Amino acid sequence: MSELFPRKQVMGFVFSMILTAVALAVYFFDMSYTVGMTVLLITAFIQAGLQLVVFMHAGETKDGKAIYVNVYYGMFIALFTIFGTLLAMTWGYL
Repeated sequence: MSELFPRKQVMGFVFSMILTAVALAVYFFDMSYTVGMTVLLITAFIQAGLQLVVFMHAGETKDGKAIYVNVYYGMFIALFTIFGTLLAMTWGYL
């Protein structure tokens, strides 16, 4: 019977709730902007990775490695675009 219980999904759900509570603590403890944004960014990236691995079953197929490579490539392109835009428009480098 224990092999039928979705232990991995339940633990992922509990961990998601813990990460959400940590993110809510930023609001309730009235943290500074820098500390609050740091906590929110860290919890957001951890939760996105958790969702990808646990609930979207990214590593459970035979092409799981290709899925992770595509996710890393997408994150690289997104960060490159964001920081390139900040560099050119906000920070004044061109």
